[in-house]
Amino acid sequence: MSRESNATAREVFTDGSCLGNPGPGGWAYVVDSGPWECGYEPATTNQRMEVTAAARAVDALDGPLRIVSDSTYVVKCFNDEWWKGWHRRNWLNSKKEPVANRDLWEPFIDAVLARGDVSFAWVKGHAGQRLNSAADALAVHAAGAAAGLRGGRFDDGVLDQLADPRSVPGDPGPQATGGRAGSGASSEITGHGLAVLGHRPPELGGYNENPISRRVLRQLSDVLAAKREMQPDLVVASGLGLGAETIGAEAALAAGVPYVVVLAFEGLDSRWPASSRRRFAELRQQAVGEFVLAATAPVDGEAFGKAMRRRDTWFMRNCSEALLVRRSDDRALADLHRRLEEAFDGDVWVIEPGD
Repeated sequence: MSRESNATAREVFTDGSCLGNPGPGGWAYVVDSGPWECGYEPATTNQRMEVTAAARAVDALDGPLRIVSDSTYVVKCFNDEWWKGWHRRNWLNSKKEPVANRDLWEPFIDAVLARGDVSFAWVKGHAGQRLNSAADALAVHAAGAAAGLRGGRFDDGVLDQLADPRSVPGDPGPQATGGRAGSGASSEITGHGLAVLGHRPPELGGYNENPISRRVLRQLSDVLAAKREMQPDLVVASGLGLGAETIGAEAALAAGVPYVVVLAFEGLDSRWPASSRRRFAELRQQAVGEFVLAATAPVDGEAFGKAMRRRDTWFMRNCSEALLVRRSDDRALADLHRRLEEAFDGDVWVIEPGD
């Protein structure tokens, strides 16, 4: 698409987010040491926010650009020249159906073609790439805060105000779709919230109860019982994902600590084994409160990753500290560990499964 080499083009990272699909959404673009912006739409979809993020960057930034996005929807439109087929078929897709989001695509494609100096590259999302993570954080913030931000020079300090979203003025956080025991539509935990996160079953000895998972359960129970002595209003927050999150809820029960369930989306357990689904339902029922951040399940792996990251941001917004079950040599949780440390100013307890 671009007549300029990547060496001369300015890289801009773009991302979109949606709290529910459809639901409130956010978009963002980031240039390292350059302009950045994020914005909000009250009712939208993840795909529309991805397109909007890239289109806003093209509208706002002069000179040769290299749009770097984790959305194959955006990148393939240009690199695989989907737009040519849309034009040839008068804005019908290969199934002879109207092209989705034409109202966004048509002016965006026209702008890229008119400029002739914009190229596109794909980056794997949530893989620790600094600027991709920054664009994601800004988009998630805009969706949750229902407001946009912008600046003339991006550096890591821009995210400092977002690292603990509770400190951002006017940020209401994502609204829950359900709740019990007084949680209602509030997005706040009543009490001293402690989020329990960490490894999935493969790193905890397997999907069935085993010596490693039992050891982690005992360790978590002991820590929670001790912390409740210091913090009488302690409340555990669990996403009830398989592994450390489920064990966190079980440990809360064993320690006599109340817990709330925070689901990234309804239907989290839909593909689990029957025994795991039964335990999920039991733990969900025994929670003192529940927050469901999206009514429908993600449509693909990319959307799933964004939903889970939004949920993690919810923990950082509504809890006071975190407990992370993580092996010290494991890199998969490194980015989450870093974000938790920043959000809670170091108040992150780590339990190693092998201890």
